[in-house]
Amino acid sequence: MPRLPSAERRRQLTEAAIRAMARDGVPRTTTRSIAAEAGVSLSVFHYCFDSKQQLIESVITTITGHYVTVVKEAIRPRATLEETVRAGFQAYWDHVRAHPDEHMLTYELTQYALRQPGFEHLARRQYELYAETYTELIDQLRQAMGLRLRVPVPVLARYLAAMTDGLTLNHLVLGDDSAWTGVLDMVTAHVAGLVHEN
Repeated sequence: MPRLPSAERRRQLTEAAIRAMARDGVPRTTTRSIAAEAGVSLSVFHYCFDSKQQLIESVITTITGHYVTVVKEAIRPRATLEETVRAGFQAYWDHVRAHPDEHMLTYELTQYALRQPGFEHLARRQYELYAETYTELIDQLRQAMGLRLRVPVPVLARYLAAMTDGLTLNHLVLGDDSAWTGVLDMVTAHVAGLVHEN
């Protein structure tokens, strides 16, 4: 097996952990099963990650990065603010529909972290990362389109994180694709109403 830089090996193991956890559940996923999924020895895993906490934090950050990349590309400025916002939500929603197991894993990671003594900070970090991500996306739009917000950025970022979190869980439970066009249209109109265009 070729030697990879440690950052690349960590990325490989994190992606393997995501696949294994999405398939088997967080409690049943072991370091041995992750190493096997990645096709590496257990010693390679322990060289890259000092603890399960470190691995879970890497998994949370990587999963968030998967859909943030898609959304960032989608929210390039369009003819109107509504079209731009709608494109971002649609890109996120398409990711949820294409990767439901990955999104379901985010909820399992939250519950796991909250129930494991000493892991609680990972659940907090997960939700802080969501707010930071929305802050970054809001700033990207503000700069690109010259927008002024009716609410402070941190408030809007946490609101959007909570709203998409709830909608995602609702979709994972109910799975009714036909309802979501109307829901996304309503969310888009609401978010656009929180912005002044210059």
